Amino acid sequence: MTPDPFLPTRRDLLRQSTLGLGWLAFSALASKPSFASASASGLTPRETHFPARAKHVIFLTMRGGPSHVDLLDYKPELEKHSGKTSTTGRDSAGAKLLGPVHPFARYGRSGLRMTSLLPRIGEHADDLCILNSMHTDVPNHSPAFVQMHTGSFQFVRPSLGAWTVYGLGSENENLPGFVTLNPPAGDGGAQNYGSAFLPSICQGTRLGGGQLPGLYAAFMKRQEAPGPPMRNIANPERTPAEQRRQLDLLRGLNERRLAREPHQPEVEGMIESFELAFRMQSEVPGVLDVAEESPETLDLYGIGKGEDLFARQCLLARRLVESGVRFVEIASPGDWDHHALITRTLPERCASVDQAVGGLLTDLKRRGLLQDTLVVWGGEFGRTPYAPGLDGRDHNHKGFSLWMAGGGVKGGINYGATDEIGYEAVENPMHIRDWHATILHLLGLDHKRLTFNYGGRNFRLTETGGEVARGILA
Repeated sequence: MTPDPFLPTRRDLLRQSTLGLGWLAFSALASKPSFASASASGLTPRETHFPARAKHVIFLTMRGGPSHVDLLDYKPELEKHSGKTSTTGRDSAGAKLLGPVHPFARYGRSGLRMTSLLPRIGEHADDLCILNSMHTDVPNHSPAFVQMHTGSFQFVRPSLGAWTVYGLGSENENLPGFVTLNPPAGDGGAQNYGSAFLPSICQGTRLGGGQLPGLYAAFMKRQEAPGPPMRNIANPERTPAEQRRQLDLLRGLNERRLAREPHQPEVEGMIESFELAFRMQSEVPGVLDVAEESPETLDLYGIGKGEDLFARQCLLARRLVESGVRFVEIASPGDWDHHALITRTLPERCASVDQAVGGLLTDLKRRGLLQDTLVVWGGEFGRTPYAPGLDGRDHNHKGFSLWMAGGGVKGGINYGATDEIGYEAVENPMHIRDWHATILHLLGLDHKRLTFNYGGRNFRLTETGGEVARGILA
């Protein structure tokens, strides 16, 4: 039997019970410190440090390193000298330059330049803030991907989503504060949505992930309803009142253990997770059932057109933030690691996300959600402006691009710049720490004040650095 991609692989642990759903809410990193009280307080909305511009985040991760010089960072000099030997850049000197493999186009009233391969996203150019001066510390996928999510490529640290929930709580206590859809099993795995030493209620609840995209597509084609299934939500064996009594008994036993052994954070986390799971039963089925969406909305995202898992997840992201989930992350349906055949494969990769992401931006905007929702699109690093072999690009962590929209950022602008061929950030360089500080600022959180005491010292997402890019604030 094909595994259910929207269910943890250990569903046989406690299936068809409230505890089985508890495992779903607790599936990522159970043994983490939690709040001192075993209550739902971990999801209670909190006051921000200053007025927030955004209330929610939708993080669209394009793993593999999208080529900024082919997508978002137009370089006339690179195009002009394509095929010639580079004379700039200590590491790029002597390499054969490769210009954009597909034409750029101007979009919107702002005339923002982007690849012609992303026309649906380009329709929203006047809402996009393209960061062209991103840089990070390592050019290898796994550590860079983890650093993009946690701020560190060396140590286990809480994820951006976990810090967001820790700082803000959630707007709906019946749903997790942080949901990750289809996370990759590699490139750090659960560390990318884990809570590390933060309270475990802050970690991401995983829906999907860890299996081959082909299996997802084959599974989704068998579904009659357009929404993904989530089995074991209902308990056919016990009424809600009986489940409540069961949970009260378990909670009492766990609290007695905590009284005997106070340093058992995994027990606190399990209590919180069971309580959240019980509350989720009443709301999750409706949130995940996109069958109630109009045919026009489904068509907007491209649902029903071939392998549409990513499109369904983009629609789910809108439904989740609309229901009060604070942070939603979606992984790209494929890899952007184009060492070869970029001319042929880049259009395929762009086509796999363009309509769904464009539809998401349209849907958020027409529902009045974009102004409060920060949408982020990008990968862990970029690509080199030169081709080491035939028709491909190497990793480049010294300069790359991503874009943000809504949630209080200026639209229709490019921020920062790489050098004339797109190799290295030279104007308003924006490190991952600066980017994290800016996202927290948009959420009303001071990255220097958002700390957690662990192991005898205060930790923060940005650690010892990070400056808010105030030039992108609307």
